[in-house]
Amino acid sequence: MKNKKRARKIILGVLIGYIAIMLIGYLGIAFYYSSHFFEGSTINGIDCSNKTVDEVKESIIEKINEYTLKIEERGGKTETIMAPQVKLSYVDDNRVDELMDEQEQYKWPLSFSSSKSYEMAANTTFDEELVDSVMDDMSCFQEENIEKPKNAYMQENETGYEIVPEVMGNELDRDKVRQAIIDAIKAGKTTISLEELDCYTDPTIYSDNEALNKEVDSLNKMTAASITYTFGSRTEVVDRTLIKGWLVKGEDGTYSLDTDQVAAYVKELALKYDTFGLSHQFTKHDGSTITLKAGGDYGWCINKTATSDALVQAINDGVVESREPVYLYTAKSREENDIGDTYVEISIQEQRMWCFKDGSLIVDTPVVTGNVSKGYDTPAGCVWAIDAKKQDAILKGEGYASPVTFWLPFNGNVGIHDADRWRSEYGGDIYQTGGSHGCVNTPYENAEKIFNAVEIGTPVIVY
Repeated sequence: MKNKKRARKIILGVLIGYIAIMLIGYLGIAFYYSSHFFEGSTINGIDCSNKTVDEVKESIIEKINEYTLKIEERGGKTETIMAPQVKLSYVDDNRVDELMDEQEQYKWPLSFSSSKSYEMAANTTFDEELVDSVMDDMSCFQEENIEKPKNAYMQENETGYEIVPEVMGNELDRDKVRQAIIDAIKAGKTTISLEELDCYTDPTIYSDNEALNKEVDSLNKMTAASITYTFGSRTEVVDRTLIKGWLVKGEDGTYSLDTDQVAAYVKELALKYDTFGLSHQFTKHDGSTITLKAGGDYGWCINKTATSDALVQAINDGVVESREPVYLYTAKSREENDIGDTYVEISIQEQRMWCFKDGSLIVDTPVVTGNVSKGYDTPAGCVWAIDAKKQDAILKGEGYASPVTFWLPFNGNVGIHDADRWRSEYGGDIYQTGGSHGCVNTPYENAEKIFNAVEIGTPVIVY
């Protein structure tokens, strides 16, 4: 019996001793964690396992001293700012101490089954004025490395107008960058993107700009036409080169034609190419050249209003073609010598008439022109056009009515006709006192040849 009691006492003593040892160990470890962070504790990513407050602060200081801010720039470039450059340092605000005080040291056994992570804003200080000097040394602020942004714009090419895309460039807003760096350091950020933080000075007009595209489309439409005016072997081209100078931009960004400028252009064409009623250089039958004075009714005359209206319509429709102007009067040749090679030539002095057909002389005949003594001189010195062709006509005037077989008027009541019914002689000085009332009296046979060879509009040169 006594042995059993003794055994119980021994077991109880051992158990009490074991409990006492466990309690002492528990209390000892709890005491340890009264000044050390639990296993698995982290503060701002720093492993604080079994570290004292001072050791954690030293780790924080070390981490701050190693702080680097990575700055991502446009084009994949990066630059860095390190803690010493801005005198970044740790300011103890007792927050680590507070975390230690908040740690429930008697719950240390639980720390082995779960970790504890703390996030706190490390109280730091740095010299903001140094940020400016750091920025001065940054590559992105060196003049030679800066490309300014450029707006998208319109330019003319070989076929029309196009949009030249914008250039983003890499010019930075210094104030925005400065603030971004300061904010990042204060927040403990290790990376910032200047693009994402909108620190670049960007273009204000992009290639998808609605107004710009509308303007280009309108210009291309209004300058698509190409009208070639033909004047025989000579040409005048109305294309984008000219048209772009005639355009007026509206408030909506579209273009329209200044019709006054179109009319002015047609007027210039008329001044350059019209020959109607103007002086002419004429090579006579004998090869000599004379100048015929202005007057007469032969030549080319552009209908300026109709031609201007047609040109405006052609430009608006984007027409590409060759055409002639609209004419009021036309001649037989559109070359500089608009008389051409089919014409009638009359010399008052020589009292002769020649008819050329396609450059060949087909008639060379004496004639009788207007009676000089009575003031019936045949109009001379200009170019006229045959106005009509009539057979078996009766020419009437004051005191006479003369039947003729071939009648070719070229200046009112003055014309070429046969006169064999009352004349048997032609040429010489007959016209001085026995001439006509102004017409060109012609032997029947030659009047017939000329009548059959010419058409209305054929030039008649009288000198």
